[in-house]
Amino acid sequence: MSQSVHDFHDDPRNAGIRIWINGTLKARVEAMVSVFDSGFVLGDGVWEGLRVADGHPLFLDAHLDRLYEGAKAIALDIGLDRAALTDALYATLAANGMTDGVHLRLMVTRGTKRTPYQDPRASVGPATIVILPEFKLPKPETLSRGLSLFTVHVRRGFPDVQDPKLNSHSKLNCITACIQAIEAGADEALMLDPHGFVATCNSTHFFIVRKGEVWTSSGDYCLGGITRANVLQVCREAGIPAFEKNFSLTQVYGADEAFCTGTFAGVVPVRSVDGRLLGDGNAGPMVGRLQALYRELAARDAAASAARRNA
Repeated sequence: MSQSVHDFHDDPRNAGIRIWINGTLKARVEAMVSVFDSGFVLGDGVWEGLRVADGHPLFLDAHLDRLYEGAKAIALDIGLDRAALTDALYATLAANGMTDGVHLRLMVTRGTKRTPYQDPRASVGPATIVILPEFKLPKPETLSRGLSLFTVHVRRGFPDVQDPKLNSHSKLNCITACIQAIEAGADEALMLDPHGFVATCNSTHFFIVRKGEVWTSSGDYCLGGITRANVLQVCREAGIPAFEKNFSLTQVYGADEAFCTGTFAGVVPVRSVDGRLLGDGNAGPMVGRLQALYRELAARDAAASAARRNA
């Protein structure tokens, strides 16, 4: 099986982590939710993945914006305001002695149901909130070698079917795409929109570089990615021409460089798409420049978070 952007070195410290569940810290082996939980029964919930640097969840405001917007969209009462949820994140990090090389999974479901039925009125009690921290870093060889992508038949759909802006627990279309890519020997699936233009990957966002310009999809059929938006921001700040637009696979195959973005690994080069090498198959100069600019932005954000927490 090929390795993906999500490959990481197993860290023995993760065996002893404590997981925050509805206000209580549980040992990993004791961290459980009910079989009647809405997330388990139906995938009814929203979530965020956050990377931690210098003791602070990066770009936290943007992640909380997306979480609370998603919860409102599905009429889910999280039960905690932003300040209380932020305190819970920091309490979880403190309880585990975590400052760097950490990934947090923040999950909120509609809570326990009295019977396994999709109607939200079958839920009883408050939302289930889980904060799962892990020591986790992408493998350096993945960041340097780059990813291979395979274009799958599974499409990103229209928002009236399942809005791609909703970061829900229901990810079966992305999982199906991932399975097809794995079976094709690739690291990640490249997904098209309903019109045949490039949309996104199954778990990351996709960019190409052509003649000094950075292109990504129109954004109409993909999640509002935090790292995606940050890369567009650093392009603007650095004077790099960057465009959100429709483009086809032919334009991908002819690109000078390509890369994926995501919370876990940041900016990761793509070496090939559907067996076509991009450039010479190695990380190009634009990818290297954007990796550096993104690291600088992340450092600024961590410093700003520290200033706010210490104020």
